[in-house]
Formats: sequence, structure tokens, C-alpha cells
Amino acid sequence: MPLKLYKPTTSGRRHASVDAFSDITKRKPEKSLVRILKKNSGRNNQGVITVRHQGGGVKQLYRLVDFKQQKFDVSANVNAIEYDPNRGARIALVTYADGVKSYVLASEGMKVGDSIMSSNKAIEPKTGNRMPLEFIPVGLFIYNVELTPGKGGQLARGAGLSAQILVMEGNYVQIRLPSGEVRAVLKTCLATIGILSNPDRRLIRWGTAGRMRHRGIRPTVKGKNMNPVDHPHGGGEGHSPIGQKRGPQTVYGKPAYGVKTRKPDSWSNKFIIQSRRAKLKQE
Repeated sequence: MPLKLYKPTTSGRRHASVDAFSDITKRKPEKSLVRILKKNSGRNNQGVITVRHQGGGVKQLYRLVDFKQQKFDVSANVNAIEYDPNRGARIALVTYADGVKSYVLASEGMKVGDSIMSSNKAIEPKTGNRMPLEFIPVGLFIYNVELTPGKGGQLARGAGLSAQILVMEGNYVQIRLPSGEVRAVLKTCLATIGILSNPDRRLIRWGTAGRMRHRGIRPTVKGKNMNPVDHPHGGGEGHSPIGQKRGPQTVYGKPAYGVKTRKPDSWSNKFIIQSRRAKLKQE
């Protein structure tokens, strides 16, 4: 999916790039598959900001993407490839043989007229088909992977991402996630074969602050530029360092930058065969 560059007519245009949208075949979404997306600007039910740097943004409709795809053994034809403002990957509008329409995550190379199928048993391992991990050949790339059977895909759902099946042992399948982590997942969990669409999204250079505001992202101010009452790094003359502290801190006074946030006694540690940090050390 190529990017579009403009002539450097302004400072904002000079280094900015946008998605070309050349793979989009339908502009307006299916009315029966969208809902109003209400914004809360990072505030809770009392109006207190609980997530900073959120607010504004362009009004969007939420597409009801089917992450489960539990309509088994019914073929579906791809009617359109559409843009989804709520995610980086493209979505595909599919129509099942019984006339039901649905949105699914589109894989790289998927085009109008393709036929896909979801099944709870072994079917042809082609791009776009969905089946349990135990029936997918070792070495294939997959996306939209379940962690709990029947819950829907939770892993490898970002633009251009994919996981890879490494080995099958007993009731579990070991897969390598996009982060480099090797994790054991139940072999009855479903996954879709292929690589997610729009891999060039990570190369987009947004260029201006205004484009970030359109995305609903508000400005971020460094802690050292604040007053002591507003941030642990605040105070001092000019661009002062953070002071006599053991290390960087968040606005709430907790350690920041590279600190492990995963609980050391988490119940799911037994499913992690190799951490992503081990891969970074090898590189």
C-alpha cells in the first residue's frame, strides 16, 4: 500500500505523507454495520481526565467488525475493501451464501471477488480462511488470533502485522507474535491465515500538529517544562534536568521509561515460552 507525497509548498507539507487509498473500492460504509461512536475525551463518568492527551478529533462512525467469524462452513464473497477510521488495517465487506453481510479484517492482497470461509475443522489453508490453530500448517503467517476459544481475535490485529506458527505440542501451539514473544495458545483457538493489510501505515509522517488534532490526540508537554506543582520533573531555570531523582517519573510520581509493568506473578506467565526482551538481547 503506497504512500502519497505532496510538493513542499508549506513547512507542514515538506515532510508529510498520507495514505494513498488506492486499494479502497467503496467510500461509504454499510449503514447496517455502523454505530455512532461517542467520544469522552479521556474522561470518566465524573468528568475527570483519566487518560491524558485525548480530545477533539474528526467525528467517526464505528464499523462493527466481526472478530469471531463463527459462521462456520459458509462461503463468503468479498464485495468491497473499505477504509476504517478506527484502525490502521483495511476491512472487507463480505456477503455470506445465505445473504448475511459482515465486516472482517482484510488481509494483504485480498481483493473484490475473492471467496473466504471460516470453519471449526480443517479446510484449505489459503489467505483469508479462518480455522483452529491445530489445522494450520507450521510456518504459515496468521492474524486475528484468539487467546480464548470463542472470544474472538485479540492478537495480531494491527496494520501489516502477523504472527507465525512455530511448533505444536500437546494441546498447545507455539506462535511468534509481532513483538518477538513466543507464546503458547490452545490449539482450538481460531486464527486467520495471511498478513494484515496496509503494512505501509507505519511509514506515514503526519507532518503537522493539526493532523494529530484531527486524530483526537492533544498536545503533550514535557514534565521538565512544567511547574513543580504539576509534575515531579518541574521547576528550575530554563531547560533544567529532572533533579536529584533515582530516575524518570510519570506525572503521578511512578517510575517511567523502560520499567516493567507486567505483574511478575501473572497467571499467564506459564504460556510465555520466550519473552520479547530475549529477542532484543539477541539482536
